[in-house]
Amino acid sequence: MMSADGTSLQVPVAVAGVSHHTATADVLEKMRFPDERVFLDQARERFRGVVLVQTCNRVEVVVHGDHGILASFLESAGWKDYYLFSGIDALRHLLELACGIDSMIVGEDQILGQMKSALMQAMETGSASPVLEICINKAMHAGVEARRRTRINRGAVSVGSAAVQLAEERLGTLEGKHILVIGSGEMGGLVARALAEKNLTAIYVANRTYSRAEILAEKIGGRAVRFEDLPRYMVLSDVVISCTAAPHPVIHCEQLEEVMAARCWPHENRPRPLIVIDIAQPRDVEEGAGSIRGVSLFTIDDLRDVSEKTMDSRRSEAQKVREFIEEELVRFVRLLNSHAADDALGALYTWAEAIRLRERDRAIARMGNADERTREIVDDLSRVLAKKILSDVTMSIRLCAEEGDLDRAEALVAAITRGEKLCSRREE
Repeated sequence: MMSADGTSLQVPVAVAGVSHHTATADVLEKMRFPDERVFLDQARERFRGVVLVQTCNRVEVVVHGDHGILASFLESAGWKDYYLFSGIDALRHLLELACGIDSMIVGEDQILGQMKSALMQAMETGSASPVLEICINKAMHAGVEARRRTRINRGAVSVGSAAVQLAEERLGTLEGKHILVIGSGEMGGLVARALAEKNLTAIYVANRTYSRAEILAEKIGGRAVRFEDLPRYMVLSDVVISCTAAPHPVIHCEQLEEVMAARCWPHENRPRPLIVIDIAQPRDVEEGAGSIRGVSLFTIDDLRDVSEKTMDSRRSEAQKVREFIEEELVRFVRLLNSHAADDALGALYTWAEAIRLRERDRAIARMGNADERTREIVDDLSRVLAKKILSDVTMSIRLCAEEGDLDRAEALVAAITRGEKLCSRREE
């Protein structure tokens, strides 16, 4: 596979994953890696680098390594029905991801922060190779530039604000309503900020760490709620939006049964309706909650309609972004190919340094009792000469690599360091 200018990629890069395009929320939940650090530790034994991107809408593994080995590794972990991109297709996918056109809510900005966090975690665990650092940083830079050049994110909504839009559509209006937000992390913040724009009677914010709930509630003029008081505020609310990072459900069926019993109208045997929107991965709401009388349960899958409406209004902007991506892909390939020349250049500079040190020491020895100042001058002179002599060939080697001709780059090094014949293009 080659980029638009005919350049082939010389670095093995692959991406495998599942997303809202290919899987339901249930499938996504099953394919998540609950302990990301453990996964990264296992994966780095097989690849030169690995980054794990897990969001509410996708689970993707990015590796500096062979795509066939990646497939075998994931299948041994129980994966199936996943997509797999390698080489230039993998780079294109990273650009599409960062630019927001692969997101459920087209043009959303949250993915940039998620990619950055994934890279930071990989760097902290020692699983991010220099190649993957280039890949993720380049993709994020392109994502920022795509949003600057186009209107792809103008008026864009995140998954969090899409959940608010869904609640508004179901109720007709949010004016005068009481809404409980469970979770004060990144997604909780997006939900709360979207709610703050509505004319609500009350916004309640709950979090296991009460101080974090207080911070978010203060920002949006809401009220912080202690986690143990959730049932009480669920009784008071019209809508509950849950988006914690808990590895297990935080809202249980038995708890909801009690809440709905407390929501019964006086002298009537029916509860006031409660809309529960679960946008967490893994799920915050226990399976079966949607069958409880009076509860209307919605998940990530129910936000697809909101995404489609958004996509209709942004289709022309998305096309502009795709054209930008194809232009950026050429630069992306050249950047990675240039990095591929590092091994060859390392051998060249190691060879040159060995010669420099040998001749420097010979020259100093011939001087007899040279003082420290003289030794420093001879050392600096030899260092500068070696650097100057290698500067032009270094540029030639990098240019060969950038254009996808790594063999010629390596041949140049072999010709210099081992005296091997450098074939002409005609002889080839």
